[in-house]
Amino acid sequence: MHQDSGRATVLVWDLPLRVFHWLLAGSFVGAFLTAESERWRDVHAVLGYTALAMVAFRVLWGVFGTRYARFGALPLSPQRALVYLRSLASARPEHHLGHNPAGSLAIYALLVLAAATALTGLAAFADGGGRWLGELHEGVANAMLAVVIVPIAGVVLGSLAHRENLAAGMLTGRKRGAPGAGIGQPRRFVAAALVVVVLGLWTG
Repeated sequence: MHQDSGRATVLVWDLPLRVFHWLLAGSFVGAFLTAESERWRDVHAVLGYTALAMVAFRVLWGVFGTRYARFGALPLSPQRALVYLRSLASARPEHHLGHNPAGSLAIYALLVLAAATALTGLAAFADGGGRWLGELHEGVANAMLAVVIVPIAGVVLGSLAHRENLAAGMLTGRKRGAPGAGIGQPRRFVAAALVVVVLGLWTG
């Protein structure tokens, strides 16, 4: 949906979604950095559990979450994604208050790859480091790293095209939009519960 691109900002990304975003990103970075260290093997595994828990939460939040977090707001359309990307080079790029079509495709890809990375890693961990499982896990993790670059580049290009700091939106939850187009509540209780679950994984 095209939205007004005025200077006013509205709440778009609820707090649970933002917590999910940063916990998944942190888990992936931490797991990537500890992947080759036998000393940090247990930490690596815990980060894998955390990433899997984040994917499970995101699937649930895609059904029960706020307006722009739901899967209904994430178009699964390569054609629309191409139209959006072409518009970035025009004088009037498409403006989406929620995720744009290209970003939506990246989210689906990241969720699938994050789940696959975590599951293959945990299987390799349980198998005692079976070689083929380890190689599969490493390959999927590298694929996820490659896909991660896509939304990062998208944020940079989108920020330049729209003259808006899109990265800041995932910190504040706010973007430029028409009054009344945002969500009503940040859902702090759900975010707190998510943090408690993650802390339980880390200290259990």
